[in-house]
Amino acid sequence: MEVIITPDKNKAALLAARLIAKELKAKPDLVMALAAGLTMEPVYRYLAMFHRLEGLDFSQCRTFSLDEYIGISPEQENSSRHYFHKHLFQHVNIPPSHVHQPDGMARDLKRECEKYEALIQASGGIDLQLLGIGVDGHIGFNEPLSALLSRTREKALTPTTIQQNAMLFGGDASMVPPRAITMGVGTILDSRRCLLLVTGAAKTTILAQAVEGPITSMVTASALQLHPHCQVVVDDASAAELKGRDYYRWIFLNEAHWTEFHDLEALEPREGA
Repeated sequence: MEVIITPDKNKAALLAARLIAKELKAKPDLVMALAAGLTMEPVYRYLAMFHRLEGLDFSQCRTFSLDEYIGISPEQENSSRHYFHKHLFQHVNIPPSHVHQPDGMARDLKRECEKYEALIQASGGIDLQLLGIGVDGHIGFNEPLSALLSRTREKALTPTTIQQNAMLFGGDASMVPPRAITMGVGTILDSRRCLLLVTGAAKTTILAQAVEGPITSMVTASALQLHPHCQVVVDDASAAELKGRDYYRWIFLNEAHWTEFHDLEALEPREGA
């Protein structure tokens, strides 16, 4: 696991987007798993800008949504399908047939989860998994006590998660669906590379627990410590409780594979880059 600390949330999102773009350029048929949420919106905004200004090509890549609410149709505003269309897909050249997400309206949810897991495998597995973290340490909707080898499945949401997501439903927690389909922790760990983006002071304590604490099902993001190729991009606000932050900064400045990312201002999108 590598932790990269950036000055603010916008620079964190910019760095995450550049890391994704580098992978996509190296492997045009990249299979990506994408997370929704407020933290990710600037990442997708940057990716759309890279496409518009620099010609970043999405025509061969395929995407899988990390999760989806149960009981929300794809056309509804708070569905994953609507989110990704609004923030990314309508702005880039990805074919609709390359976009995959579980159906939260499926009559047989168990079968839907099995089909989604099989589709991931049929696509060759996930090359790059983009993740955020919940205030209780969940990744996807893998709430506390989720099995660390779990696969795509139906999951009940905790009151904490429901309250955290209420802002996406007009501030009304009663409107947040109580259950969701989510990739399992094991499904996530099978990805060839994981990229965790964490910003904001509200995530300070849980980030430290996930990155530097014990591996535990109570903080499912801590399972990422087991992943051989996981990068964690954070801002200063969320990094305040990281005991190793001086070391993480030293690594960023001294490891050769980070040299091209040192000048964050130069990473801003530009015409014809």
